[in-house]
Amino acid sequence: MVQSKVGQGSPVGKVNALALRAHRASSYPAFKKQLSHSNCQLCALGSTRQHIVVDRGSPGARLMLIGEAPGRDEDAQGIAFVGRSGRLLDAMLEEAGWNPTSEIIIANVVKCRPPDNRPPQQKEVNECLPFLRKQIELLKPQQIALLGATAVKHLLGDKRPMNQLVGEFLTSESYPDQKFTVLFHPAFILRSPTRRGEMVGWLKNLRRQRTSSR
Repeated sequence: MVQSKVGQGSPVGKVNALALRAHRASSYPAFKKQLSHSNCQLCALGSTRQHIVVDRGSPGARLMLIGEAPGRDEDAQGIAFVGRSGRLLDAMLEEAGWNPTSEIIIANVVKCRPPDNRPPQQKEVNECLPFLRKQIELLKPQQIALLGATAVKHLLGDKRPMNQLVGEFLTSESYPDQKFTVLFHPAFILRSPTRRGEMVGWLKNLRRQRTSSR
């Protein structure tokens, strides 16, 4: 479990104690409420964010998507993937036959926006990743797709180029009951729209696997 680096008697220590209660939650709604209302200060991102962004979608979803970090729109609204990337992701999911509202839940490696949308630093990931692990533990998704290199790096420790990983199914000793699919981050598709058809194809493949596993 993550440990606060300040004494529990200090104001920040008391705030972090509230955040760490989320690790003991026995249900996903309790976890989400405790974390989102905690004003977590376990890393420096707590001093620059507007909202802790826990997720978006249905806790009962079979497919969990994991991205990098909240952006400007997500930080403002407190909801994951609601900006340009999120809207494109929803459109691609729908094109592939998924319902983004009822069949998907989306989260990020870190729950707070890094300044200027930079990639999260390792020390920030170290403090926040246990929250993501708790999400996976409580949600028990049948499928997990990692969106982009940052998610792959921090969940699986794989630093190979994305063009060697996209579409692959990978496993990790840290998550023995899960198999991970690697997909492009929708921000990459915004920059490289010619790859949209490929991304939709991988999402369709995930849906076929979901249907065949019933």
